[in-house]
Amino acid sequence: MNSFETRDNLEEIERQYRFIELLKNVVEHISAEKKRKPTACVETFGCQMNARDSEKISGILLSVGFEIIEDENADLTVYNTCSVRDNANQKVYGRLGRLSTFKKNNPEMKIALCGCMTQEEEVIDKLCQSYGFVDLIFGTHNLYRFAEYLYYVYEGVENIPADIEDVRIKGHTLISHWNETDKICEKLPVDRKYFYKSGVNIMFGCNNFCSYCIVPYVRGRERSREADEIIAEIENLVKDGVIEVMLLGQNVNSYGKNLEDPISFAELLRRVEKIEGLERIRFMTSHPKDLSDELIEVIKNSKKICHHLHLPLQSGSSRILKSMNRVYDKEKYLDLALKIRREIPDISITTDIIVGFPGETKEDVDDTLDVIRKVEFDNAFTFIYSVRTGTPAAKMEQLDEKFVKEQFDRVLSLVQETARKRVELIKGLTLPVLVEEINKQNEEYLTGRLSNNTIVHFKGNPDLIGKIVNVKCNECKGFYYIGEVVE
Repeated sequence: MNSFETRDNLEEIERQYRFIELLKNVVEHISAEKKRKPTACVETFGCQMNARDSEKISGILLSVGFEIIEDENADLTVYNTCSVRDNANQKVYGRLGRLSTFKKNNPEMKIALCGCMTQEEEVIDKLCQSYGFVDLIFGTHNLYRFAEYLYYVYEGVENIPADIEDVRIKGHTLISHWNETDKICEKLPVDRKYFYKSGVNIMFGCNNFCSYCIVPYVRGRERSREADEIIAEIENLVKDGVIEVMLLGQNVNSYGKNLEDPISFAELLRRVEKIEGLERIRFMTSHPKDLSDELIEVIKNSKKICHHLHLPLQSGSSRILKSMNRVYDKEKYLDLALKIRREIPDISITTDIIVGFPGETKEDVDDTLDVIRKVEFDNAFTFIYSVRTGTPAAKMEQLDEKFVKEQFDRVLSLVQETARKRVELIKGLTLPVLVEEINKQNEEYLTGRLSNNTIVHFKGNPDLIGKIVNVKCNECKGFYYIGEVVE
């Protein structure tokens, strides 16, 4: 298994910096012609890992001279896509229709697609057939080659050398997606969205192959970064003003198992906690089957790890969990969740729930409701099952839509009820809040986040953004609070 510091990876990073310089020359020429910087818009669909990938894309674009804007009618628009559910795909196709109009009005506009959608061959076929105006399509494994691909898009795809691996041309579209890779190339420019917090990839891919999930097919098998490299990256972030990091991976609990010198996720957290100047540590996402007693103990005793745990349930029915290939049953999940509640009483536990999985009955949903009542989730992302082509569940007999909607409403109603109860527990308490931004609805207020991930709005000076302040949680608004700063 290649680690972060292998010669191959360092040579690849050096190669990409050469293309960054070449692309910079191209952008300088465009700037001279336009008498302004060319503009770029990077739109992100999906999870925190996609958001982190978009920061890398924006970082490369900034480093070569683009101006990053939010308007999709830009000189270059990049869609970083998600494929967890079919409606995510449909949303992208709909947005591409708008881009086609922009490109007709500005033929020099460039359009690029990357992310999980573009790891699916049938998606690439559809894009080529119906959206031939797209200039560049690349996947998740080779995102670090973005500068190289974009350089050839601007220079003309007919000029691309024949020896470049895994690249094909369809019409004028450059296409490159890899089925897998053992490379981890992180030392490239990054444009962080927030100056005070940052995501940090600790691993990539997933080995679980849940029967409904496309992620292992589009993100590949698990690959962990070396702990020393993670620590070094966080130390540099702290020097640059970051006080909160979120450690990212499809299943952070299995971090380190595939390294030459294995290390547990709990041990990595211990090392991260020792970094001076870092004040908050978050992580996403945990698989219940790999959450150890050691990890619970580390969270319990930590002064920096936030008391928020996202622990996907998916279903409360042992029968459905087995069909989902989740590797735990209802009793094991309950034992784990309730143990976490006992050991860390103030922890916030959020979850994911799928309703309408093939074969699910009303009795199975009753089991899910039972788990919700007993765990009392602080919040739950509740979804109707979405068929993902290429997964085992896609071949199963699908349920009646009306029945699924009825069961979904039952689950959503109970989730909202228990979540409100949990949020109300902190009413009247004064707690530390990381101030994140000016409130988008009312600029008189700031918005911040408690350790347990609850949002709080309060009046204050924008100079507080990026700082941790004490806020009294006065008025519960269901899922967030109105508070006031306590000096």
